[in-house]
Amino acid sequence: MKRLLNILIVMLMALAVSQSTYATEDKHGGEEALNPKEIIFEHLGDGYGWEVPFNHHVRIPLPVIVKGTDGWHVFSSAKLAEGVVYKDGNAYYKIAGKDSEYKGKVVEIVNGKEIKPFDISITKNVAAIIICIIIVLGLMLWLKSWHKRHPYKAPRHGLGAVEALVVFIYDSVVKSTLKDKASKFAPYLLTVFFFIFVMNLTGLIVIFPGGANLTGNIAVTLVLAIITFLVTNIWGNKHYWKEIFWPDVPLWLKFPIPIMPLIEIFGMFTKPAALTVRLFANMMGGHMIVLVLTLLIFIFAAVNPVAGGATTVVSVLFSVFMLLIDVLVSFIQAYVFTMLSTIFISLAQERPHEDHANDKEHGSKIAVDDSAKLMNATANGPKAPAPVTQ
Repeated sequence: MKRLLNILIVMLMALAVSQSTYATEDKHGGEEALNPKEIIFEHLGDGYGWEVPFNHHVRIPLPVIVKGTDGWHVFSSAKLAEGVVYKDGNAYYKIAGKDSEYKGKVVEIVNGKEIKPFDISITKNVAAIIICIIIVLGLMLWLKSWHKRHPYKAPRHGLGAVEALVVFIYDSVVKSTLKDKASKFAPYLLTVFFFIFVMNLTGLIVIFPGGANLTGNIAVTLVLAIITFLVTNIWGNKHYWKEIFWPDVPLWLKFPIPIMPLIEIFGMFTKPAALTVRLFANMMGGHMIVLVLTLLIFIFAAVNPVAGGATTVVSVLFSVFMLLIDVLVSFIQAYVFTMLSTIFISLAQERPHEDHANDKEHGSKIAVDDSAKLMNATANGPKAPAPVTQ
């Protein structure tokens, strides 16, 4: 715990120093007024490069892939650094400025006008998603290979924690909710849990390969919610669709005005919307709180150096506390998303009440038959020999 606390303090100080450098120096080395809003949204947003700690004007370049008026173009984002207009063949590209409707995006300049090309560039968020996929895949393959080599042992340390999470999610969430359908949907649900958990944790790291605000990006959470929506409805059974289009309610609620079917259809889309907003809002809020607490140091220092020094201690302590809370929130939000996805899937797998009654009756009959067989076997079994008397 002490080592984790030290790591978090170092991470926070790196963030503070990088913010200070960014807030006081512009690209020409002159003084620049502190703009908290711009700093916060730059950290929370996407970009064509990965920021280097202590100097936000230097970025790790990423590939730009766009289709302009004369075809496809692939080049490094370093070509567009510092607002430079880059010529690739007969096309001219740049990153749109603050006053443009395409602010922060790559645009093509045609006859003096900015045109948005078809853009599939590897941005910071895309690169971070690829890194998270590699981490999750590596952890699972590592766990699989360990059990293959040690089939009757339990792993320890970090790998043991990974296995504990797998068992916890499968037993307490997936299996307890989906029952006999657990093995069918467990691969997806376990994958989405670890993927969200890893994205949340890497988002708390302020230096490469962390620092990308993935789950605080509503596009990422929306895609995850849409996947759950597709899994729920594609594998939904007949009873699920019957309850949507012809639920068991009085006829006047279904015909001639389909009041209940419309409500049920609307409910199909509110579920993924709830998943999207819940994860996005919680993770975005956590990142913003840490950034605001850090920026308080420089806001008060600009007003009064003495006040800034006193605020530094308080801000660092509160920021470390919030980072520790965010570690817990990272797990909770991944758990909640997985749990809600499991519940939504289980509702689509629900069987009619008659089937449950038949299962109970069939189970009771089997239990009675087994009891009768056991009694017969006991009655007809070998008898104890008679005592021998002399």
